[in-house]
Amino acid sequence: MGDSGTIPDFLPREIRPDVFVCHDADAVARAAARSFVEWAWQAIARHGMFRVALSGGSTPRAFYRNLASDEYRLQVDWAKVYVYWSDERAVPPADPESNYGLARTELLLHVPIPPGNVHRMEADRPEIGKAAEAYEDLLRSDFERDDHGFPRFDLIFLGMGSDGHTASIFPGTRSMRGTSRWVSTPYVPRLGKRRMTLTLPVLNAAHHVLFLVAGAEKAEALHDVLESQLDPPLPAQLVVVPEGKRTFLADEAAAALLQPRSGLLGDISADPQSSSGARAPRKPRDGG
Repeated sequence: MGDSGTIPDFLPREIRPDVFVCHDADAVARAAARSFVEWAWQAIARHGMFRVALSGGSTPRAFYRNLASDEYRLQVDWAKVYVYWSDERAVPPADPESNYGLARTELLLHVPIPPGNVHRMEADRPEIGKAAEAYEDLLRSDFERDDHGFPRFDLIFLGMGSDGHTASIFPGTRSMRGTSRWVSTPYVPRLGKRRMTLTLPVLNAAHHVLFLVAGAEKAEALHDVLESQLDPPLPAQLVVVPEGKRTFLADEAAAALLQPRSGLLGDISADPQSSSGARAPRKPRDGG
């Protein structure tokens, strides 16, 4: 912080506990890379390895590029990092829509991680249900479990759609909370396809969950997730991580409808666009 008492644009500002606002999407990506490095060292110090689940989308692309840069790449003990995915589309790894393909191109090819430490979701297999069972078997063989029998990732990265979905858990997805499965293959009507995803109980069992949210189109959903009591709740609202830590990193555009809480370093209430209680009339959700 400078002499003026303001926080530089490239640093996140905490506007409420565990909700941080960055100047723009690039700053979100840099903050995510710093968090990866910090939590990797914490996990390795605690139990000798770092198990992380990655996600897809435009914000993770910039995050992967930052993490692969010399500034951050050289700070990670990659031999002790084990990479998984929070969800995957039913496409081959070379497809532009593949979450694994994105991480491989932007990150994994540029860091010295052993190939055996990378565990992609094979959602492109002809029988996606059997592929989900195989991924669950992999997790069962690799992970410590919480008191409810679910695996404990050190860190799970999540995005959030403008409809409030996260991973591949969409509004209307059946058995969001009550399932005993670790990996499922929900059908997404809007897309006419199945996807593979970690289930809500697995997300909630993590030590850390980090949401990356950028773009004005996410503002209403982020407001609803953090400030509304909806019935039924949005999928992202159900990620509460009761025995761990849930953090949101958002850019100014996505956080535009949030009300800052006073008394926190980096209160942005001086910005009239962030602090105003006025909001446009709600638009009907398209369900996907």
